[in-house]
Amino acid sequence: MADSNSVNDAEKILPAATPAPDFALKSAPDQTVRLSDHRGHPVILVFYPADWSPVCGDQVALYNEILPDFREYGAEIFGISVDGVWCHKAFAHDRNLHFPLLSDFEPKGAVSRMYGAYREKVGTSERALFVLDGNGIISWSYLSPVDMNPGADGILNALEKLTAHSAAAESFQSDSAEMRQ
Repeated sequence: MADSNSVNDAEKILPAATPAPDFALKSAPDQTVRLSDHRGHPVILVFYPADWSPVCGDQVALYNEILPDFREYGAEIFGISVDGVWCHKAFAHDRNLHFPLLSDFEPKGAVSRMYGAYREKVGTSERALFVLDGNGIISWSYLSPVDMNPGADGILNALEKLTAHSAAAESFQSDSAEMRQ
């Protein structure tokens, strides 16, 4: 059962139509991922409380399993928690993960705070999901109870809507160009 702090925090995660704050986080001791380097296609940000916890393990395993589905939409996925890079490295190796886990370790939770996804009282990230469009705008966000795996349906629905919206916009631009000729 989610604590009352989590319910109050639901109001603070960044909503759809908000520009996603840029960040640079370590994905390995010698590698950094900058969000702005991934413009031009959808990005999925998965904030989660901690490596090695049962719910987090199930959640990232699910996303790893359906990674081909995300990639069909041209989307990249990044897991983010306050764990350090060495912890992420061991966890990703143990779970055979094929997407980067980013360390929001120092300053602790800085990126989680920017997205409104930090649990101040316990010092971990919330279990929050964000789907960004190719321009870095949040198209969908969801705060899950910390003790529940949110699954992937919301992410897949958001990606489908993004694809439909992009196709409609391209069709409109094509039709407009033809009319000008």
